[in-house]
Amino acid sequence: MTNKRKSTLPKGFKDFKFKIYWVYALIFLFFIGLQFIGTDVTKPTDWQKFNQKMLQNQKVEKVVIVNKEKAYIYIKKEFLAEEEFKEVSKKTFGDTPNYGPHYYFEISSVDHFLKQMEDAQVETEEFEKIYPTSKTEKDVFGDILGWILPLAFFIFIWLFIMKRMSGGGGAGQIFNIGKTQGKLVDKKNIKITFKDVAGLEEAKEEIAEIVDFLKLPEKYTKLGGKIPRGALLIGLPGTGKTLLAKAVAGEAKVPFFSLTGSDFVEMFVGVGASRVRDLFKQAKEKAPAIIFIDEIDAIGRARGKNAMTGSNDERENTLNQLLTEMDGFGTNSGVIVMAATNRADVLDKALTRAGRFDRQIFVDLPDLVERKEIFEVHLKPIKLAKKMDVNFLARQTPGFSGADIANVCNEAALIAARKERKEVGKQDFLDAVDRIIGGLEKKSKIISPNEKKTIAFHEAGHATVSWMLQYASPLIKVTIVPRGKSLGAAWYLPEERQLTTTEQMLDEICAAMGGRAAEEVFFGKISTGALSDLEKVTKMAYAMVSVYGLSAKVGNISYYDSSGQQSGFTKPYSEERAQLIDKEVSQILEQQYQRAKDILLTHKEKVNKLGSELLENEVIFKDDLTKIFGERQWKSYEEEQLLKLDEEEKISTKKTKVAVKKTTPKKNND
Repeated sequence: MTNKRKSTLPKGFKDFKFKIYWVYALIFLFFIGLQFIGTDVTKPTDWQKFNQKMLQNQKVEKVVIVNKEKAYIYIKKEFLAEEEFKEVSKKTFGDTPNYGPHYYFEISSVDHFLKQMEDAQVETEEFEKIYPTSKTEKDVFGDILGWILPLAFFIFIWLFIMKRMSGGGGAGQIFNIGKTQGKLVDKKNIKITFKDVAGLEEAKEEIAEIVDFLKLPEKYTKLGGKIPRGALLIGLPGTGKTLLAKAVAGEAKVPFFSLTGSDFVEMFVGVGASRVRDLFKQAKEKAPAIIFIDEIDAIGRARGKNAMTGSNDERENTLNQLLTEMDGFGTNSGVIVMAATNRADVLDKALTRAGRFDRQIFVDLPDLVERKEIFEVHLKPIKLAKKMDVNFLARQTPGFSGADIANVCNEAALIAARKERKEVGKQDFLDAVDRIIGGLEKKSKIISPNEKKTIAFHEAGHATVSWMLQYASPLIKVTIVPRGKSLGAAWYLPEERQLTTTEQMLDEICAAMGGRAAEEVFFGKISTGALSDLEKVTKMAYAMVSVYGLSAKVGNISYYDSSGQQSGFTKPYSEERAQLIDKEVSQILEQQYQRAKDILLTHKEKVNKLGSELLENEVIFKDDLTKIFGERQWKSYEEEQLLKLDEEEKISTKKTKVAVKKTTPKKNND
């Protein structure tokens, strides 16, 4: 065994790193110091002091004119000990005598100075007169610094700019600007695995198969299979695409290169393509390997769409190189490319074809069960109240992505801390959901009593109509407290459908019109508060008629262009057809508005009671509507699933209690 010798360096020196720039700085300071160390002390003076105190008193040994600009005065040695010359008698450092020059002053011209000296020494004897001498001196070091320093300054600025443009990788990075910006992920630093990714079971299965293929390629190749070239993760923002990639990095025992689409973009021509080549070169050297490109739409947009960029489009060159590397004449064995985007519609078709991205994995918004799993993951570090129902949290967040759920958990913890609570409770999560959906409460907003009453009955109209319709989303909560830009808001539990029928869309339009209908029924006038409702129902009605073909008069025709190539300046139908579409849309909206009014008139007393209660309490919940209107006749599939989950949880809880009782030892009363 070898004994390792402990370092005797102080703690501060253990992390010391030498840099070559320090040597340059020391050399520069050394040459600067030579100009000051050991030099003679030469003090400035003027003609009057020189003439009266030195020249007339016969204390001047000689005068030297240097470069026709300055006159340097040397004092006689026997007078240097006098008090007035003590400051110039010795050199700057040490006790070495200073033999001159001792003083200097500037002269206007040599001839004028010589005339002054001659006039000042008229009465002086000839052998004691001082006759100035002239000489020329060159400051070699100063001249060198004069042209080196500006040059060094501009070189430094150039290095600094090039360093910033090339990603800040040091001075050597300037010559590596075409190298890849991808980071080789160290598996020791990635602690996320597939166990940490809640939900997304189908996506995890696809991704896990790719990881398994790299670990055990013989399992697939012996049957004639080939390694898939790439996998494209497509989904809405926040659904977990990048999280899946991190899980792959944590699971795979192979090199994992991670970068974004913007890492290929540079101001220099050809840099993007060069970085793609270098990336695949490094990946092939370490094969089998995985390359992950996040936000690939930055370089993968369809080519030829922007004619203003000219013939030499750097982004297109980068994409062309990527296409060639993924499936070209060169071999690319053992390298799998993973990419993520939420804009798959803008990608080039050559990029998404089989042979490049063989698998396109759609990462959807989580359903009820998946939301519960995601909550369980994000609730682990939070100090929760004892009776916290995770099913309740899952049902309160329909349409939330994984990132939204993480935000809800964090926001609930912040709200609880703000209120100085020791645990995060149910109300904190409800406040967090309200905060994320509706925005911050604005209790200080000034609202007149009439406006408040209008808002209360407007929201009561929405709640009533949605409660009475079979396919409308069931109500969760209604509030008239201003949030964000809205003066009031209602929260519903929408049914997660894959298909929508005509009746379902008509019920949703009718429920959205319930607010304005309530204003007309109870006040005989309408306000501008239904702007967002009208915008929503207008888009839905036009979609029914011109996109989904749900209008009998217009027929089974759809003018939707999935390719996105249709110009917004032209319509794919005639003026007569446009008039028919507009007429049909107006008819749908008016029919549903009248339907909403009929429902409100039928239950006018109950709506009045609901509006008054909302006006008094500012917030009402589903239980309040049940008390006023009775149980809702229809239950959505979502609600049935929730009831089923609750029943299963109760059964599992009972089984656990029974098992605990059986294993508990009985006391002996002997």
